[in-house]
Amino acid sequence: MKALFDKISDKTSKMVTTSYSTSFSLGIFFLDRVLHKHIYAIYGFVRFADEVVDTFHDYDKRELLDDFKKQTFTSIERGISLNPILNSFQATVNEFNIDHQLIETFLKSMEMDIDPSQYDGSQYDEYILGSAEVVGLMCLKVFCYGNQEQYEALSPQAMKLGSAFQKINFLRDLNADYYQLGRVYFPGVDITEFTDRVKTEIEADIEKDFRQGYEGILKLPKKARFGVYIAYVYYYALFQKIKATPAHVILSKRVRIPNTNKYGLLLSSYFRHSFNLL
Repeated sequence: MKALFDKISDKTSKMVTTSYSTSFSLGIFFLDRVLHKHIYAIYGFVRFADEVVDTFHDYDKRELLDDFKKQTFTSIERGISLNPILNSFQATVNEFNIDHQLIETFLKSMEMDIDPSQYDGSQYDEYILGSAEVVGLMCLKVFCYGNQEQYEALSPQAMKLGSAFQKINFLRDLNADYYQLGRVYFPGVDITEFTDRVKTEIEADIEKDFRQGYEGILKLPKKARFGVYIAYVYYYALFQKIKATPAHVILSKRVRIPNTNKYGLLLSSYFRHSFNLL
């Protein structure tokens, strides 16, 4: 029965999410259960595409990504894929009528990662749109559960929240992106002269995105609000730790939030949510 294969596909997407990201797994856990498999499906799809360009160095990345893209849209058209991750993803795309252009835009940003580069302003904006903002929109489509008016109203804030998360990732992974992958995402930034002043300017931009993203969280449907808030709290704590870390240290090591601290953040977030203090 296909239902059994679909169930296995959903479990595979969940396994990918929990294996790769503790923070997002926690956030998804606190979404309403009806949303779980769909957000796992989106994360699994995004994660696999990202793995192609970030880690498969001994293979033809462009060929792999092109094949992944073809399989993605074929699976959406057919309503099935023998790749469990794509089978799970296509089901979510088709159930919630996720705009195929969002998927195209995401995959375009993955293509941009294949060749190491220093991005200018327009390329940076294009990459943020594809790698983060449209992913936020895919998730928002699920969160709104068919309410198109609500989706359109919350789209700008969802994009800003995704943007904030991605820019924090850029700061956190500055060392690995530059020294291992040859990438510099921030436009006009010379990594060899990365100073506290430059870092502060980037952080001010992230703070603006965070403020707008938080406004959107408060307006999310109840089924989604707390889970998204958990992800926000984790990323904001990581952001505060990065802000307190000198530029030269950011360049030399990856800033992390220990798992024990994550659970502490979870408890404080649950308290705020329970007493309507968000």
